[in-house]
Amino acid sequence: MIDLSAAHMESFLEMMSAERGAANNTLISYERDLEDAYSFLKQRGVKPTDAASEDLRAYLSHLAQQGFKASSQARRLSALRQFYKFLYAEGLRTDDPTGVLDAPKKARSLPKVLSIDDVSKLIGQAEQEAAQGGNDPVARLRMHTLIELLYATGMRVSELVSLPASVLAQNGRFLVVRGKGNKERMVPLSHAAIRAMQAYGAAMASDNANQKTPPPESPWLFPSSGKAGYLPRQVFARDLKDLAARAGIRVAAISPHVLRHAFASHLLANGADLRAVQELLGHSDISTTQIYTHVLEERLHQLVQNHHPLAKQAKKQD
Repeated sequence: MIDLSAAHMESFLEMMSAERGAANNTLISYERDLEDAYSFLKQRGVKPTDAASEDLRAYLSHLAQQGFKASSQARRLSALRQFYKFLYAEGLRTDDPTGVLDAPKKARSLPKVLSIDDVSKLIGQAEQEAAQGGNDPVARLRMHTLIELLYATGMRVSELVSLPASVLAQNGRFLVVRGKGNKERMVPLSHAAIRAMQAYGAAMASDNANQKTPPPESPWLFPSSGKAGYLPRQVFARDLKDLAARAGIRVAAISPHVLRHAFASHLLANGADLRAVQELLGHSDISTTQIYTHVLEERLHQLVQNHHPLAKQAKKQD
């Protein structure tokens, strides 16, 4: 690098190191990305310090044509933004050509979803272990209740573990859940969830009564000795993975949030209205709920590709 533009790049990297405290790996990444842009612009006969928005937009298009992911394109655009802000701040340019450039849109990842068979295995394993009792019958009943409630309602895990103990006194088939933004919504309970909750509540009351020094009454349905007073969601997530392993389900595919996804996807697959599912999940924007329709579309596409006779014939020809 011997030209003026290269010298400005060096100054920029020195500034990032000295004034911003950028890590060595970050500096290496910036240098690599800027040199790549420099090479592209040089082929267009444009110096980086003189590049216009259209030149940089052409560079991003070039990256897309080369097969770079949106995340990689966005990282390189971020490096360019930092560089041209530096040039503007130093008075080396009177404008910032990256100001009008839009970041490449990242493809929205589809949520992981368990099949109905896997959910049945998971609940069946929890129910079986709860019936067996073991060394800590209350903990086993608690796990069964957590899973039944989560799959029956689609609650967020934070909403689930912080349910008040007062829900045990309810006789109806609905729970009032306090979600994001302190908003309340009503969610239905399955018969299985009600039975599991009642069995857990009775066992917990009996266990407390049998202790020489009963613990202080907790306001939470799933009490814990932790700071919050209720079961940490990380503990539930860990125990859920352990249960999945015992049920023969791939551990990497399971988490409390995956069960929430399963709740929504299984409802939609069986004809539920999208707006109703939005209300049950507590989504403020229906576009968030619509991700589950994409999951169903992808499954239908795979179903046709794997089972339609013409699709099978096309695969053979390939």
